[in-house]
Amino acid sequence: MIGRLFGWGSGSTDQTLPAERGPLGVAIGGAIEIDTLSLQAAMAGASTAMPIPPGGVMLAAAYGEARLDATTVLSRYYGDDDTILQVLSASARPGEEIFDISLYRPWDSVVPANSAEWAQWRGANGLIGQPRYDADGIVFERFWGEGPGRADLVEFVEDVEDGRARRSIHQSCMLYFRPLADAREMLLINIERDLADADRRQGASVEFMVGYGLLPGDVRRL
Repeated sequence: MIGRLFGWGSGSTDQTLPAERGPLGVAIGGAIEIDTLSLQAAMAGASTAMPIPPGGVMLAAAYGEARLDATTVLSRYYGDDDTILQVLSASARPGEEIFDISLYRPWDSVVPANSAEWAQWRGANGLIGQPRYDADGIVFERFWGEGPGRADLVEFVEDVEDGRARRSIHQSCMLYFRPLADAREMLLINIERDLADADRRQGASVEFMVGYGLLPGDVRRL
C-alpha cells in the first residue's frame, strides 16, 4: 500500500497544518467526519466481503491527486491505516462540486515473485482486466471496459504527499463490482509503482481494495 512508502503510523506528528487540499478542503493532518449510516441501511442483510466501515473521524495522513481526463480529477485522502476516501471532481479545487465519493479499505495483497507471476496478473491473458474476477468464491463483474474479452488496465500517475515528502506513484488498475441489497460493493485491483524506484519496473505488489459509494452529505471536514 502507498502508506508503506511513507512509513505512516510511526506516531510522529507535525503541528503545522499545510494548505487545504482537494474538493473537501482538508489539510494534511486535518480531520474528516464520515457517516456510514445510509450505507449500512442500503446494505442491510447483505453478506459483504468486509464489514461495512463504522464511520467516524478519519485523519488525513496524506493527500493524492491525479488527472484522469480533461474533465475529471481524482483526489484521495489517505488515513494512516490505508483507508482511502476517494473523490472525483472537475479540478479538485476546495469547495468544488463532487461527482462521486467512495470509501476504500485494504482487503488483500499479493507480491509476485518474478516476471512469469506478474504476467499471470497483468499479461495479455492476465487475471486483472478479465470480465469477471473470482475472489475465493466471491465473484465481481468488471465495471470498466466493454466486450467479452480482457480490458486494458486504467493507468495514471498520482502525486501523493504527506507534508514531509512527495512521491509520484504510477498506478495500473481495474475496478470490479457486485450488486448487494440496494447498493454495490466495489473491488479495486491496483498495481502501484513508485516512479523514483527505477529497479521496480513491474510494480511492488498487487493490492486489493474493497469500497462502497457514499453521498456527498455523508462526509464533512471538521
